[in-house]
Amino acid sequence: MWKSVRINNKSVSALTLFSVVLVVMALVTSCASNSEVSKSNESDSEQGNLPDGFVYVTDVIPTAQLEIRYFSEDNFVGAVIDGYEAPKAILTVEAAEALKKAADILEEQGYYIKIFDAYRPQRAVDHFVRWSKDLDDTKMKEKYYPDLDKSVLFELGYIAEKSGHSRGSTVDLTLVEISSGKELDMGSGFDFFGDISNHGTHLITPEQEKNRNILRDAMVEAGFKVYPEEWWHYTLENEPYPDTYFDFPVK
Repeated sequence: MWKSVRINNKSVSALTLFSVVLVVMALVTSCASNSEVSKSNESDSEQGNLPDGFVYVTDVIPTAQLEIRYFSEDNFVGAVIDGYEAPKAILTVEAAEALKKAADILEEQGYYIKIFDAYRPQRAVDHFVRWSKDLDDTKMKEKYYPDLDKSVLFELGYIAEKSGHSRGSTVDLTLVEISSGKELDMGSGFDFFGDISNHGTHLITPEQEKNRNILRDAMVEAGFKVYPEEWWHYTLENEPYPDTYFDFPVK
């Protein structure tokens, strides 16, 4: 049986005292747990910090699919590119919001967007330049530039010392059919160096041209401008940092 004890000359049931102790212990445990959750969330947030004015595309467009080629070896260099520490797509807030508009237009037509590249650090561009000067490294020639000598890639503009991607408002993308999960046939692959990648080329079929135009029309309506040499490449018309080339890593 629970007996009474005296506290400050007052008789208190031992059962009541025990109950109070349990309540206090529960409160302490709850506070400690909440504190740990808070620290954990803070840590997660810090890991995903971006400079002011930039966002992760999938935070704005949850349906966007990512195939960040420069975080893999499946690109014209054949190696993970400097500055790509995670397979993520980053854009300026303005570009991401405009891309959301395009994605909504395309989803109504039965397509999701798939992103190959978005913001690109300057150090990645520097990596491309170094690679272009190593004429002996041609391991990806057959897939990405079979009809060109590597020595002319810089001269023809396929490689440059500055890229609009580093300003944060350029994106490389294609379309995926929602019903089948398959990419649309655009006539050439992403980053293929050759005339077949140009808008208006006569080297593709009418169906392939139609597919390119579906993407083009939605992107232009959303406020992006076309890059004539690459069907996958679009830059926001009114980009917020037209003269700034950023170098923070993709992570």
